[in-house]
Amino acid sequence: MNQHTVKAYGDELNQITAEVARMGGLAEAQVADAIDSVARRDVALARAVIERDAKLDAFHRDIERKAIRLIALRQPVASDLRKTLSAMKLAMDLERTGDLAKNIAKRGLVLAEGEPMQVLTRSIERMGKLVSNRLRDVLDAYTASELDRAISVWTADDEVDEHYNSLFRELLTYMMGDARTIGACTHLLFMAKNLERIGDHATNIAETIHYEITGEELTGDRPRFVPRPGDDAPTPTLPVV
Repeated sequence: MNQHTVKAYGDELNQITAEVARMGGLAEAQVADAIDSVARRDVALARAVIERDAKLDAFHRDIERKAIRLIALRQPVASDLRKTLSAMKLAMDLERTGDLAKNIAKRGLVLAEGEPMQVLTRSIERMGKLVSNRLRDVLDAYTASELDRAISVWTADDEVDEHYNSLFRELLTYMMGDARTIGACTHLLFMAKNLERIGDHATNIAETIHYEITGEELTGDRPRFVPRPGDDAPTPTLPVV
């Protein structure tokens, strides 16, 4: 390729990477705002989170389109190909993260119509901050190409699972103790599950970063929470609102 072609190719690749970083910033804000809307019973903020989800969808489509075009026209190899494929994978994880944040905000709207449950919403808030930190760390690792930081997120996945299991037991206790809390606790239970899944997307992103930088898959099993007695009760099937 001549100098002009090389520069144009590099610009295209850098543009895709920059768009993934911007999409990551929006996804991070969506998760944080969704949690804040629940903690503060902020209806306006919850609605803003729901409305902004369309921007993440648009980012995902645009990144995927540009990456496919780059592969078709430039035929990247080695690290450039990994960088392009990683952008597509990250955009998909971030789009799903946005969907999960939107679901949390929707359930927050329903909770805002009932009586406050501050003890339980504080538990959701604590888990939400943990997951938000994981997402922020892994996105910073992507922007700075910091392999060690990405691996740290990957190896800490079990902490999110522990929070989910603890919150699951807490919610079941409330539901068994007072049937009037079943409706609200159901929404909180799904919020907790959505946060746990966002944590999984953060570890997916960490795996993608590892592949982009090294060209190799992360070896070994992803860390998983080992249930203690009483922790392994199945998640009940509940209606999605």
